[in-house]
Amino acid sequence: MVTLPSMQAFACVPDSLNLIGHGIDIIAIHDIEALVEQAGKHFEMQYFTATERSVAESGAKRIQYLAGRLCAKTAVLKALGIDSNQNTFWLDIEVQRLSTGEPSVVLHGQCQEIATELGLTKLLLSISHVSSYAAASVICLGVRE
Repeated sequence: MVTLPSMQAFACVPDSLNLIGHGIDIIAIHDIEALVEQAGKHFEMQYFTATERSVAESGAKRIQYLAGRLCAKTAVLKALGIDSNQNTFWLDIEVQRLSTGEPSVVLHGQCQEIATELGLTKLLLSISHVSSYAAASVICLGVRE
């Protein structure tokens, strides 16, 4: 039997979990670069936690990092069924990197409350970026009543 690469992420998911939601986002790197140039630290403080800001590199890699994290946050909001135009949720989502290099999501505040109400128990996150675009996909798994 051949395992498809796209299914490998589900190899560690128990059969008792159900799909709660899925979100995907893509953004042009130059759009984030323009926002950073225009709003500077205000943009970063509004959308990224202190931890996310502190681990970001400098220069072009910083812009790619921020774009990837913003895509991940937007994908999480979509997967949870939250309107991404509401600015109140950005700091409730923190994208971290595990020691393995794998990205992970930690939810706080209202996002955590919504996730709990939905029965969410596991988030699967993938982030990718190249010099001109960043993309992220989130799959929310949990127990539905």
